[in-house]
Amino acid sequence: MTPYEQYIALLTLLRKEIRRYTRIWTQTLLPSAITMSLYFLIFGSLIGSRIGQMGGVSYMEFVVPGLIMMAIVTNSYANVVSSFFGSKFNNSIEELLVSPTPNHIILLGFVSGGVSRGMLVAVIVTTVASLFVELNIHSYAVVVAVVALTSVLFSLCGLINAVFANTFDDISIVPTFVLTPLTYLGGVFYSLELLPDFWATVSQANPLVYVVNAFRFGVLGVSDVSVGFAFAMIGSFTLVAYLYAAHLLRTGKRLRT
Repeated sequence: MTPYEQYIALLTLLRKEIRRYTRIWTQTLLPSAITMSLYFLIFGSLIGSRIGQMGGVSYMEFVVPGLIMMAIVTNSYANVVSSFFGSKFNNSIEELLVSPTPNHIILLGFVSGGVSRGMLVAVIVTTVASLFVELNIHSYAVVVAVVALTSVLFSLCGLINAVFANTFDDISIVPTFVLTPLTYLGGVFYSLELLPDFWATVSQANPLVYVVNAFRFGVLGVSDVSVGFAFAMIGSFTLVAYLYAAHLLRTGKRLRT
């Protein structure tokens, strides 16, 4: 395929993905706004007023970046895992794999859909957050970079999950038993400084720690880890996920019948 044809193929896949989740926006976009509103109300306004400050800022300000990232992670992941598995279940992914469309275009098409939903949800949830607390962004460059990298990382993870899933029930296993615990243990609701040394060290293996803290630095200017190191870790996780996802598409493992 020529570069122009590849561009058209990528644009077509992206358009399909965007139309898929915007067509059912009451299931894909609205729940994030409602869920985050409840989090802000309970953990921010009600409980936060009793906790006081954390990390040098009010508890409400402290949890907002983590809650925004939680919505981004969940939606980026869910978009790709459901879309790709749906294509696999309907055997339409085989048609893509045998077409002239390069594997990296197929991969980028699905991932771009997840990224677009993640960023759209970020805007929605941030708008909701602004109703509860005044946000003075410390670094727009860091905020945009973290949101983009995180959306790409968990979109790739969603694709990998979809490749190995055999039923629709399988695509909920990782979000339930892996993603949710990692999110809640990633410093969304607490500072790592509160943890004993052993658990603070263990937490460094959690990719959500770097995602949440890098984004918190971009929003508030505070972080429990070095921002440079956080970006290096997020970038490393993303590279590994991309290479593995590309390998799965190239070999056709669990995709071709």
